[in-house]
Amino acid sequence: MNEELVNKVMAEVAKQLGTAAPNTASSSTVAKDAPKPAGACNLTEFVGTAIGHTVGLVIANVDRQVHEKFGLDPKYRSIGIVGDRTGAGPQIFAADEAVKATNVEVLKIELPRDTEGGAGHGSLIVFGAEDVSDARRAVEVTLADLERTFGDVYGNPAGHLEFQYTARASHALAKAFGAPEGKAFGITVGAPAAIGVLLGDTAVKAATVDVISVSSPAHGTSFSNEVITAFSGDSGAVKQAIVAAREVGRQVLGAMEPSEPLESTTTPYII
Repeated sequence: MNEELVNKVMAEVAKQLGTAAPNTASSSTVAKDAPKPAGACNLTEFVGTAIGHTVGLVIANVDRQVHEKFGLDPKYRSIGIVGDRTGAGPQIFAADEAVKATNVEVLKIELPRDTEGGAGHGSLIVFGAEDVSDARRAVEVTLADLERTFGDVYGNPAGHLEFQYTARASHALAKAFGAPEGKAFGITVGAPAAIGVLLGDTAVKAATVDVISVSSPAHGTSFSNEVITAFSGDSGAVKQAIVAAREVGRQVLGAMEPSEPLESTTTPYII
């Protein structure tokens, strides 16, 4: 069965079902998303949406010229795409889980200056796969995991805080942050950038961890008003570092906008 026929069959099935994929959008203090009705988009390339104004797409056979100019590995003709307006860490950590669960490779991770006018980034993540079903599955896993990875994201009109952790870093985190694969890894993010400096220092003083990188407005970010500290080490130490930084960051950012409650976007997962 050729690819054009497969696409027509998939489109007809989606039409009969009345949906191309379940949407997982929800509202948050950081990204004011409105839930979208299932079946709002019946394109075969559409996978779904999620928190942070995140969209997931898949292309079964990328045009040769686009493939070349975009700088993608020629081995992979099928790609999965995750892009968003708000968040980079949540999407990248979710993508790292997708890499572990599927037969894909992360071809590209870029951080646009965004956050819908806020102080931080959005993100663009491209998965490469030899089989389009693998690319689609990677996007589905990423979208589904965002409810978890947004759990330690906090925001108010003054700025935002973000904390992420994994017990075992994989290819996506290695590509984005230089994380040692197979080791526990975490990041602290603070905006405005001054808070981010304090978060990184607090984390490193709280536990024995190895600092992998520090990104600031002019070095390592898209000139965003934040500082990102990435570190690795023993699982317990990485968690301890994050918890200590989180406590300090919430106090400072909360003091900058005392009239606004500073709550997690979903349910905190780093304990």
